Amino acid sequence: MAYTERHNRFTDWWLGVVSWRERHIKERNFVLFLALIVGVVCGFAAQLLKYLIHQISALLTSHLSATTANFLYLIYPVAGILIVVLFLQYVVKDNISHGVTKVLYAISRNKSRLKKKNMYASLVASSVTIGFGGSVGAEGPIVFTGAAIGSNVGQAFRLSPRILMVLVGCGAAAGIAGIFRAPIAGMLFTLEVLMIDLTGATVMPLLISSITGATVAYVLEGYSSEFFFSQSEPFSVSKIPYTLLLGVFCGFVSLYFTRMMFMMETMFSKLKNRALKITIGGVILAGLIFVLPPLYGEGYDAINYLLDGDYSKIVDGTFFYVDRDNIWFIACFIGAIIFTKVFATSATNGAGGVGGTFAPSLFVGAMCGFLFAFVLNNMFDGGVGISNKNFTLLGMAGLMSGVMHAPLMAIFLTAEMTGGYNLFLPLLIVSTLSFMTIRIFEPYSIYTMRLAKQGDLLTHEKDKSVLTLLKIDNVI
Repeated sequence: MAYTERHNRFTDWWLGVVSWRERHIKERNFVLFLALIVGVVCGFAAQLLKYLIHQISALLTSHLSATTANFLYLIYPVAGILIVVLFLQYVVKDNISHGVTKVLYAISRNKSRLKKKNMYASLVASSVTIGFGGSVGAEGPIVFTGAAIGSNVGQAFRLSPRILMVLVGCGAAAGIAGIFRAPIAGMLFTLEVLMIDLTGATVMPLLISSITGATVAYVLEGYSSEFFFSQSEPFSVSKIPYTLLLGVFCGFVSLYFTRMMFMMETMFSKLKNRALKITIGGVILAGLIFVLPPLYGEGYDAINYLLDGDYSKIVDGTFFYVDRDNIWFIACFIGAIIFTKVFATSATNGAGGVGGTFAPSLFVGAMCGFLFAFVLNNMFDGGVGISNKNFTLLGMAGLMSGVMHAPLMAIFLTAEMTGGYNLFLPLLIVSTLSFMTIRIFEPYSIYTMRLAKQGDLLTHEKDKSVLTLLKIDNVI
């Protein structure tokens, strides 16, 4: 009884605060203030997620051998998935996979309203999934977490669905900016992937949230890039033909990644027995990681090896350690990683893990760019003179652009993550060509394909969105 009375008193007090705000503070100014708050909270959430992933991963893998295969890779991923499945079933009691897709659905069909438990559920589940080796990324979950924070802050102040949509975008932008230290990319993600309109009412809140989220990351991590990249070989105009070919190559690999991911997800969705899902997904994931350890977790260490020019480390922790000096074996090994990453990612999510496809697309892109340059440089006598490191970076932008249908975000995110602004022209070329190539065959991104087939994608169709969100009472 005492609890009920306290709750009622708090509710009455809060309604008074909301009423005072409506009378004294203009909505436009209040949204800017909330964007700042959302940016700070999401920046800390992104840092917490990264910290948990790194701590769990370091605890489990720091003692593993680099010169031989490690049988613990057969155990860790399955254990992580089991923990997450139990957490979702008995604590969260909800399906929180495919975070970006759920944000799009909330905008399209649920008036931008997300549940309170979405503010922490993805953060906890994805940190365990990735820390234990799940071959997925943390960016999808932080977008879902950030969007839920923005939505619930707006709901607390009884704001309209139109403003809630802006705050959802602010949370997503701050999450991306905070986890990658990339404020421009955070805003562009919201505009290109979530398709929130760039207007006078949205540009400032999105900018404030993105900048605030990135600032929190810089304060806690230091003013450095997510990946270490030092451009030792300048890009010359004579390399543009190879850049054009890389763009087309990335477009076709993006098509393979998108179509295969959708096919695998469809296969897992048809399995109604949870134990069977965990078994099949766990066997696929653990087997692939055991043979190809770079598939463990986000794979950012492998990307750093390639950007640093130390590509032979890619076979550490495998049976193939003795072949690290054989260039053609390295090429085949990386080709196998490119081919199998989509199976590892879909098996992780299909078995019950929680993670996104953001990091996998970056990972596969880096592998594609490196493999493209590495093969051409070693196929001909004297090589063709293109930089393995530069093309690794270009491949990251190419895959991201094709898989997510977001060329501008891919360009700026890659530049902000690596500091590779001197490669801006080739980044533009590769990202644009990859996007144009996949658009010929696939009109939807990996995030929107499932919603589009179900008829639930409204954010990318403005007329339908207007009619759906229109309230008859307001018209009258």
